[in-house]
Amino acid sequence: MNNLYSVKHQILNANDFNVPQKRERVIIVGQLVSLNLPEFQYPTPLPGKKKVLRDALSGCPPSIGKQYTEIKKAVMRQVPEGGCWVNLPPDVQATYMGDSLHAGGGKRGMARRLHRDQPCLTLTTSPDQKQTERCHPVETRPLTVREYARIQTFPDDYVFVGSMAQQYKQIGNAVPVELAYHIGLALKI
Repeated sequence: MNNLYSVKHQILNANDFNVPQKRERVIIVGQLVSLNLPEFQYPTPLPGKKKVLRDALSGCPPSIGKQYTEIKKAVMRQVPEGGCWVNLPPDVQATYMGDSLHAGGGKRGMARRLHRDQPCLTLTTSPDQKQTERCHPVETRPLTVREYARIQTFPDDYVFVGSMAQQYKQIGNAVPVELAYHIGLALKI
């Protein structure tokens, strides 16, 4: 028996599908040719205003979350909403960035404070890593587990298990619920 597949791929941005996050992912679909299925059509971006971080954080229930050290808080207090390390005074930049200050690349994830009126940056498996900072837009702290879940469009009653680090990892590795829903609609499942 010949198992040939028709395979196609496309990059989808979760923000185009009611997710308050810039999260681009390659979605690969393979169809067994012998099934004679109609050609798969990727979902098209939804019309209207795109969701932003404010939409996710509004009324978010409290939950566990990582905390900054006092040293990191002192640095992050100096970063304006939507800003990053480039907004720090030169002496603080040098201390905080260390050898990374003179390395190539933009490094815009370092000492990064999110902006309420923009989609969140792609969530990682931890909100407080130096290279991929995800600081709350107003409060000087990392995003909480429930804020992470809200940004990934999990319902508030969805239960995550394990340690706090495991919960961040589960959410950060997940496909946003709303994006998965729209892919599922396109797959007719």
